[in-house]
Amino acid sequence: MPDDLLPAFRDPAYCDNSLDRAALRRDDAPWLSEQQNRPDAAYILISGDRPVVRIRGNALSIRHPRALAENLGIAADEIALLGVEKPERGARPVFCARVRAAAEEIEADIEAASKSALKLIDMRSLALQATLPAGDLGLLAQARSLCHWHESHGFCSRCGHKTRMAQAGYRRDCPSCSTTHFPRTDPVVIMLIADGDKALMGRPHRLAEGVYTTLAGFMEPGETIEQAVRREVMEEAGIRVGDVSFVKNQPWPFPASLMLGCFGVAESREINLGDDELEDCRWFGREEVREMLAGRHRDGLVVPPPISIAHWLIRSWIEQET
Repeated sequence: MPDDLLPAFRDPAYCDNSLDRAALRRDDAPWLSEQQNRPDAAYILISGDRPVVRIRGNALSIRHPRALAENLGIAADEIALLGVEKPERGARPVFCARVRAAAEEIEADIEAASKSALKLIDMRSLALQATLPAGDLGLLAQARSLCHWHESHGFCSRCGHKTRMAQAGYRRDCPSCSTTHFPRTDPVVIMLIADGDKALMGRPHRLAEGVYTTLAGFMEPGETIEQAVRREVMEEAGIRVGDVSFVKNQPWPFPASLMLGCFGVAESREINLGDDELEDCRWFGREEVREMLAGRHRDGLVVPPPISIAHWLIRSWIEQET
């Protein structure tokens, strides 16, 4: 199948983030206050798991002024600094904050707050639509993951006391027992396992009908990436894996994972579904995978969309063919 029948090959979503995170200024309270009150300061607002998006014609924007943020109910002591934009964009600061009211109330407030159309749009839809610049998707990944952590870690895991934000949003402190808490990122291995011209792909129960993807799973304490790949593939498919190579990673803000993309070489072929993670798993030849990528498979089978690192791994394996 000619390569021009395949969709454009690009990096996965959420990877591009050009902000200077200004880590050395996070304890500088006067500077932070000055930045928050700059007229051009931008606020990314998250309601539940959805960002507030401004729609003007065919253009979308995720950056909002401080006045709108306050109208939608953010708390002044729960504003996190994402970073500072490049000088060509005025070196303006970008913050994120959770909108505290229920989504239904927010949508009503949004309609009243601005003549421009504002909507709550889920993160996957924004990535699939590809209407935002790649860098904005990276900002959303940072904002959504950070806001989710603050929402779920409002109380100390050691003593149960209410915590407070510190270091511009990159720490929460317990005033009762002095424990400090830091944002968490959950590492996940995701791997394309190959045996010559065959690739191993499976169907988790959660996927839409006909979608096959690379295997994946959370890393466990004390594991290397290679060990996690071998364990997960054995648990899910009963396949022994030898050589493992790390090739690419992707922030995955659902809610706060880091996908560690790998290639692995199979040392066995017989598939045995060992747990309830997969409803099916099989070996696919290169030509069949090409058909899946191009949406031309005879049985209607497809792979995940280009926003995911799974797609990138599958497409990269196809591109390796000599």
